[in-house]
Amino acid sequence: MSESTGTTDPTVAAPGGSAGSGTPGPVDREFTVAERSQAQLVFRRFLAHRAAMVSLVVLVALVLLAYVGGALWKYGVGEITPDNSVPPSLDHPFGTDAVGKDQFAQVLGGTRISLQVSIMVAVFATVVGTLWGSVAGYFGGLTDTIMMRISDLVLTLPLIAVAAMLAHNFGGTWYLIALVIAGLYWAYVSRVARGVVLSLREKEYIEAARALGATNTRIILRHLVPNALGSILVNLTILVALAILLETALSYLGFGVQTPDTSLGLLVSDAQTALTTRPWLFYFPGLFIIIIALTINFIGDGLRDAFDPQQTKVRQ
Repeated sequence: MSESTGTTDPTVAAPGGSAGSGTPGPVDREFTVAERSQAQLVFRRFLAHRAAMVSLVVLVALVLLAYVGGALWKYGVGEITPDNSVPPSLDHPFGTDAVGKDQFAQVLGGTRISLQVSIMVAVFATVVGTLWGSVAGYFGGLTDTIMMRISDLVLTLPLIAVAAMLAHNFGGTWYLIALVIAGLYWAYVSRVARGVVLSLREKEYIEAARALGATNTRIILRHLVPNALGSILVNLTILVALAILLETALSYLGFGVQTPDTSLGLLVSDAQTALTTRPWLFYFPGLFIIIIALTINFIGDGLRDAFDPQQTKVRQ
């Protein structure tokens, strides 16, 4: 039995070298491992969430239909046609109402207003609530107590009743309705932001920022808020769904968007008396409300899973 000496056989060619030369050639390829950033990991997890991706595609298609399709459609929102109370047909896919207005144009116009209300509510309430909760959580003590008691007071208000009263007093334009709803929803976000900031303010990088002389404003805006972005984005999507449902409820009760503007909730409200005779006037705007709320909720579910640092398996 021959004994291994541990030396390299000169007759064996190294990669890229020649046999018998005894000189190892250059390595043909190098193996490197690319480090993924947190944003890339979040994006990959979100892409793997099938329900969220399908919902995102459906929501984008719905938005394009509302804005692009509404601009290209042959009938306008308030245009009166000679066809009165016509059921769905090729010329009127969603039928017409008693005065001859094309319901497809009405639904697209209502979708635009409802989306604008919900997005404005989500952005305004998220910005105010995030800053409010971040300041309260960062400073703590008496500041936290006073600010959170104000948030608790807003949370205890009967939402529908207060929103209806304020909307009735401030008018029925869509942007005023959005401000009223946002003024009631920001407290929910402030609670979430405060909880996240309380867990982050004692981290080492916050202590390092203080030691380097960073101001409180810089620490909150540059360190705490960005690191709480995951929870903030999830709550933003939830607010979009909640806002569109609350606007629908207010419009259904007669305290929401008023004519000449229109919204999905207003269309449902106007069609409630025609439910047995012209059901298409009720079901199509109601279907759009359900689709928007469901897709946004699934997108929020996907974002929550993507931002979860403990997530090991994305739900399908």
